[in-house]
Amino acid sequence: MQALHDRDGMKLRIRDNSVRLRLTRTEVDTLRSTGRVSATTSFPEGRRLEYALQCGDDGGQLAATMNGGLITVHVPAAVALEWAESDQVSLSGQQVLDDGASLTLLVEKDFACLAPREGEDESDMYPHPKSGEC
Repeated sequence: MQALHDRDGMKLRIRDNSVRLRLTRTEVDTLRSTGRVSATTSFPEGRRLEYALQCGDDGGQLAATMNGGLITVHVPAAVALEWAESDQVSLSGQQVLDDGASLTLLVEKDFACLAPREGEDESDMYPHPKSGEC
């Protein structure tokens, strides 16, 4: 399956027990056509962190796994397809962890900023709803 590795590509945000992925238009199209999209961040000593959004049949809910340097958020294929082909902005879910705590998962379409930022190419992002372009 094809993976995207792009400077302005899929964004990962981790905070406490939450994981959020934000995808550009091209990444949403890739997810729809191939069932997977990923990105990689490189670190010294050849170490890498890869994060991916993977379609599958995971019981109708978002779920996450971590294996070595790979974080994968799994989304049911039917849910991903409906999201990709609609104006729906996000997918969210809660995953109960082994210790009883919850992991919050959020997958969003990435909007362009309202104010331009120097050095950022936002041509593949969704128009911001408050920009009047939608």
